[in-house]
Amino acid sequence: MVGNLLSAIVWMQSTTFASFMLSRAIGGISEGNVQLSIAILSDISTPETRGKALSLVGIAFGLCFCVGPPLGAYFASRPFSPSLGSFEFNIYAAPAGLSLVLLVIETAFLAYFLPETKGKGRLMDIDDLDVADDKKTDSKALVPEPEERLRMLSELGKYHFFFLAIFSGVEFTLTFLTFDLFDWTNLQNGRLLGFIGVLSTLLQGGYVRRAIAKTGEILCPLPFFLSLLPYFAQHEAIVRTGIRTLYLAAALLAFTSATVVNSLTALASLQCDDDNEKEKEKAASHPGLSKGRALGQFRSSGQLGRAIGPLLACASYWTFGPTATYLVGGGAMFILARHMRQIQRSGKISRGKKALSRQNSLIMAPF
Repeated sequence: MVGNLLSAIVWMQSTTFASFMLSRAIGGISEGNVQLSIAILSDISTPETRGKALSLVGIAFGLCFCVGPPLGAYFASRPFSPSLGSFEFNIYAAPAGLSLVLLVIETAFLAYFLPETKGKGRLMDIDDLDVADDKKTDSKALVPEPEERLRMLSELGKYHFFFLAIFSGVEFTLTFLTFDLFDWTNLQNGRLLGFIGVLSTLLQGGYVRRAIAKTGEILCPLPFFLSLLPYFAQHEAIVRTGIRTLYLAAALLAFTSATVVNSLTALASLQCDDDNEKEKEKAASHPGLSKGRALGQFRSSGQLGRAIGPLLACASYWTFGPTATYLVGGGAMFILARHMRQIQRSGKISRGKKALSRQNSLIMAPF
């Protein structure tokens, strides 16, 4: 949190692009809020409720996706004093100041109100469970050896990387596509992105938390739908059809955003559980199974994909055009979905079959 606070302060005083990049670098190096949230929720949830608990992180992302950009744009348009005593600020320092205030509040909350969760909340939940004997037996199913769990963490990290690389590439070029084909304004693009954010939040709050959906069918058609848009925009008479197709693709984008990453994260967290002393002793000899470290590495693989994906997608978009870009993206997503079937076929990925099947139901395609 100290690094985040320092990043906001540098951001407020950034008067050159280099100083602004420095503030973002400090923030990126120090960023750990999401990893901490995932680790905490993993501590206080059981394998059976893991996906439901972790969807709260996705809900928070969805809400911020809707509220954050308009809020930042509003404060960026407000006048801000160029100096305060010996401190000089840039003309867009108001959003940075808002971030600083929110970070101070968050830091104070964490310091005074957040108890240590490691090894506490989860045990309480297990003691309070009133389940049938067969469910208890199922939850105590044979636990994979640490080496197998490490291997599965590595596999899940690869899936996370490739999925977010493809997904973020499609997401990042979406506004280019709407401007090229329909000459949309910032307001129209804002409505589209707001639609994605609101729908994603609603899905995570209601649909994903009940763990009854399958998104395999959504993984592959999304880029293919987008690849059709240039044809729908060739003639003015069918522009409306193209816009309807665009919103259908946006709905699929929101559906995928609401489900896949949450489920992969839940599966990764299941590899780090240590239900008893024997398992704790095994995990102690394998530092890679430490919950904070394992989930941090898992998330970093996704963030790397999120950084590389837009670069490749934008280069392809402006070199080969949107149709070729989205067709390649759709093919890559199809191949990835096929490989992700290995998760479903593995019998040693989690503690209980029910916990595994709930997460698989959100990410597996019935190929």
